[in-house]
Amino acid sequence: MSGKVRAAIVGSTGYGGVELIRLLLAHPNVEITSVISSSNPGALYADGYPHLSEIITDRLEAIDPEAMKQKADVVFLATPHGVSTELSPKLVGIGLKVIDVSGDLRLKQGEVYEKWYKHKPADPAYLERAVYGLCEVFGDEVRGADLIANPGCFPTATTLGLVPLLAEGWIDPSTIISDAKTGVSGAGRGLGLTYHYSEINENTLAYKLNKHQHTPEIEQTLSRVAGQDVTMTFTTHLLPMTRGILVTSYAKLTQDRTDEEVLNLFRSYYEGRRFVRIRPAGKWPATKEVYGSNYCDIGVSVDTRTNRVTVISVIDNLVKGAAGQAVQNLNLMMGWDEGTGLAFTPVYP
Repeated sequence: MSGKVRAAIVGSTGYGGVELIRLLLAHPNVEITSVISSSNPGALYADGYPHLSEIITDRLEAIDPEAMKQKADVVFLATPHGVSTELSPKLVGIGLKVIDVSGDLRLKQGEVYEKWYKHKPADPAYLERAVYGLCEVFGDEVRGADLIANPGCFPTATTLGLVPLLAEGWIDPSTIISDAKTGVSGAGRGLGLTYHYSEINENTLAYKLNKHQHTPEIEQTLSRVAGQDVTMTFTTHLLPMTRGILVTSYAKLTQDRTDEEVLNLFRSYYEGRRFVRIRPAGKWPATKEVYGSNYCDIGVSVDTRTNRVTVISVIDNLVKGAAGQAVQNLNLMMGWDEGTGLAFTPVYP
């Protein structure tokens, strides 16, 4: 369709890829021209996702940068770790805009990526070139960029809940602890014993204690905002639900504050950012309240007894934590209204 930006989705058969398709199909300025997967090229896309039959009739294409150049203006990489490291430079080099939904370009130091992800890092020039697309914090940098590192799901929920406090020096950075809980879709569509119904149903478990790969990404963003190195404790838990992330963060206040003072800080910081919603005093968000939407909902509580602040932040891990934020980045990149194609109300119940 003339006048529309042509989009290719690499890794289109994963949960992040199919969520991108759902969102882009509703975007007035985008036409999906390629669905790409290295696992099963030639197969009908709807064979893997029958709910899209008669909607997506394309066959899966193999990864071919030159073919993408002929059919697309922007490429979304919803790929496993390690793929974008090699593919992003090729795509940007032939003039395509790239939004990387994987973790390959988020960390600015290649040795840190290699330590936490156990993959070879990308070329330092491209790590430097990639703009970290946390829209509510670094949106001005996204505008006009051609290479975006889309933030991870845990980092999005965690950092949005802490950035205002760090930016104003209201908390001691050395005291931050974040406890995060996620649904099983965050693990992707691949098989694993932990994610079998009989294993996760009626069960909750902690995993990757003190070694979750999103830890350095969170610390990198918080350090940038705070203007000093931030090292924090970050613990993840798996819950028997499909979608959603709830992060509870704790930190010591640098001076006495009230609930209303902290709430006013958050309201001021996120004023005009439509996808961050701040709960009133005494109210805290739940994952079901953002299900299927691009919202991050935040609630705060000050414990005057311990002089600590507790921040609750919730997102849908597949939308604001992945595909929705990628579309939000596309909008800023192209100079469109930030909310274009994202005016979804949460699905409830």
